[in-house]
Amino acid sequence: MCGIFGYVGKRNDAGSLVIDGLKNLEYRGYDSWGIACKTDSKVSIEKDIGKISSIKSEDFSSNCSLAIGHTRWATHGGVTPQNAHPHANGTETIAVVHNGILENYQQLRRDLESKGHEFKSETDTEIIPHMIEEYMKETGDFTSAIKKSCEAFEGRFAFLALHTESNTLVAARRGSPLIIGVGEDGYFIASDIPAFMNHSRLVQYLDDGEMVVTDGESILFSSLKTDEEIQKREIEITWSVEEAQKGEYEHFMLKEIMDQKDSIARAVNQNEEQIETLADAIRNAKGTFLVGCGTAAKACMASEYFFSVISQKHVNFAPASEFKLYHHFLRPESLLIVVSQSGETADVLEAMQIAKSKGSKVLAIVNVEGSTIDREADYSLLINAGPERAVASTKALTGHMAVLMLIAYALDGKLKEGRKVLLETASEINDMLNPRYVDFVESVAERIQDQKDLFIIGKSWNYPMALESAIKIQEVSYVHAEGFAGGELKHGPIALIEEGTPCIALMGDDEVKNDIISNAIELKARGGFIIGIAPENNESFDVWIKVPEAGTAQALVNIIPVQALAYFLAVKRGKDPDMPRNLAKSVTVK
Repeated sequence: MCGIFGYVGKRNDAGSLVIDGLKNLEYRGYDSWGIACKTDSKVSIEKDIGKISSIKSEDFSSNCSLAIGHTRWATHGGVTPQNAHPHANGTETIAVVHNGILENYQQLRRDLESKGHEFKSETDTEIIPHMIEEYMKETGDFTSAIKKSCEAFEGRFAFLALHTESNTLVAARRGSPLIIGVGEDGYFIASDIPAFMNHSRLVQYLDDGEMVVTDGESILFSSLKTDEEIQKREIEITWSVEEAQKGEYEHFMLKEIMDQKDSIARAVNQNEEQIETLADAIRNAKGTFLVGCGTAAKACMASEYFFSVISQKHVNFAPASEFKLYHHFLRPESLLIVVSQSGETADVLEAMQIAKSKGSKVLAIVNVEGSTIDREADYSLLINAGPERAVASTKALTGHMAVLMLIAYALDGKLKEGRKVLLETASEINDMLNPRYVDFVESVAERIQDQKDLFIIGKSWNYPMALESAIKIQEVSYVHAEGFAGGELKHGPIALIEEGTPCIALMGDDEVKNDIISNAIELKARGGFIIGIAPENNESFDVWIKVPEAGTAQALVNIIPVQALAYFLAVKRGKDPDMPRNLAKSVTVK
């Protein structure tokens, strides 16, 4: 979940370079930050709490060609300067930045304390440099000591390490991502590509159970378990630097909402033979499961309806974090479809491991090419949404749903019809997202910005969109929001409705339209302030946010004004929609 970045090479401004790179990783964590620069035979460490975006990179322009840095999402230990990374051993000859969780750190810490090691923080990370120091007494070699340390660690990790007596940057991973950028004047190692996009478009991926050692001129990949050298191919990144920048927008979240004018069409632009191959895999499977986390899970849940209504196919949904309980149903003929924006989601990777242990095939639908999920799946489709920097996912959601809907149409032998429906929907969304429309959604946010509670109802594929709407509003505006199936209201939730309580009704021109209208009327009778998101107005609505009529793609259309509403609620309540508290973009820990 944290952002880690390191550089070694010919440049002498490694400190400034790393600070700038960390600013591009701040979506991965923004509780605190820190940097370690190696100059001559010493390591200089500076760290503090708060966002790194406020730090001036020129303050770190001292003569340094090897540096590592970190922007933190706190797991072990509170948000304090002492708990910020980098962490060092007692003599500060070894410095480490780390992403992940060492599950057995308490026992390791007790063992090290019994040998005289003293600790300054509450983190699991501080164990790493002390373990390396201890094993160096045995091996006399920095790299070998790192390998032996990794053997002792339980859990998921990715870390960078440097040593005062070496001009090498060493990295190791098990579970959490690390990517190497190949530059003309050195090597970059980071938890995500935006850290070094301004300097390199060629990448190499570090896989699970591997380590890499580089002095800026040469580079060596090897297994953590053996000394076997591993050859890596270089891959060119195709998306542009501009796609990862805000441009004219105040926040990434608004930019990414508006990107859906184009991103849905890009998601639909898939190779037809590949889509047909994936449809065949579902057709021939004996039991198909959809799994994801958070927003991706809601895309999976909506797709249950797509497969049911469009292709009359039963596909099972489960949150990835719960999937281990489904292993009893898996067999070699089963198919697991995993959905992830980052391609690094820890619970999704665990679900994949469970499926593979049963001999089941795995299909991945991801946004990040070369991510761990993309590489480890048997089949993989990219949604081509482009970089998503705001913590709250928007365009990746609609991209995921578009691809899954396309597969549902292909499963029914109607791929061309599905493509036509989705491209027409993309065109309608392009027309919908005009300045007047966005201003109107902002005015709705202004009317309800002081409310403490908000409820959303939907039916059919709009039910998971009601749940997703609640996620968006909760995570960026901190308004208490809950989504419900419309028919479940009178089984309890309607007791929460008071005079003026804002209630959003998601609907389309479909077979359940009248049911949701009845539910909206029930809410209104209890004093609810009804915000209708629908193709047509209704007398039960106090406010109508118009959306195009999109048939089977109505869920894609209806969620977009809610994304915008959540964004404006956050801004008007003085919150940062790009970096909501307690959250990070890529959830690489369980």
